Amino acid sequence: MVIAIIDGIAGLSLAMNLHDRGIAARVFERAPEIRELGVGITLLPDAMREFAALGLRDQLVPAGVVIRESCFFNRFGQLIYREERGQHAGYDYPEVSIHRGRLRTILYRAALARLGAEAIRTDHECIRVEQDDAGATVYFRAFSSGSTLEPARADAVIACDGINSILRKQFYPKDDIAFAGITTWRGITRRKPFLTGKTYTRIGSILTGKMVIYPIIDNVDGDGNQLINWMAEIKREKNDWNQQSRGLLPDLSGLAL
Repeated sequence: MVIAIIDGIAGLSLAMNLHDRGIAARVFERAPEIRELGVGITLLPDAMREFAALGLRDQLVPAGVVIRESCFFNRFGQLIYREERGQHAGYDYPEVSIHRGRLRTILYRAALARLGAEAIRTDHECIRVEQDDAGATVYFRAFSSGSTLEPARADAVIACDGINSILRKQFYPKDDIAFAGITTWRGITRRKPFLTGKTYTRIGSILTGKMVIYPIIDNVDGDGNQLINWMAEIKREKNDWNQQSRGLLPDLSGLAL
């Protein structure tokens, strides 16, 4: 049996899980090359349990920041609630905040080492799938040039290509994103650690403006600065989520524990 997997962090994780169970998998990545792009992601203890089962704990923990606590402040900087997180809260596994690009790179290199280069194809943008009684055929074009690539046969195809999935659109052409009434801006900023340097922080509320701020890389520049992931959210009308914002990370010195 051969499983074709289309794109994504979940796709690389799935491929290694299948490989560990003796099931052949081939991953087709749209990106021409895997680079450390993007912003932050938090791996909760249940996610770290799964990555540990894949033997990746010792690579992921030093690549990110082990979160010690979660704090909730009101919009005036006053502490409302604090709790310990991950192993500090009694879980078997840590809570790790990490740059999404670093996570993907670690998964990509691990999948290459275990499955082999022939099983991981980059620059393969899936355009459609056709199925028959014997399996399925996946059709591709090169993302970098738009040229047609050789199709691939598989016993099954699993789409892990995210919110803009081509395969989901093929089977559900009228499918659309459900807007929840909240607009979010995301970014990363380099600065000195704040609070404990291992704090996941929520400030304010959706109605008046909410910030979610946490570190994802320690000592990013050799001068002791961290790379800080931040999200600004507010309840408002729908707009283009690719629209650039002029906002900067707010002054965190007023937060008091």
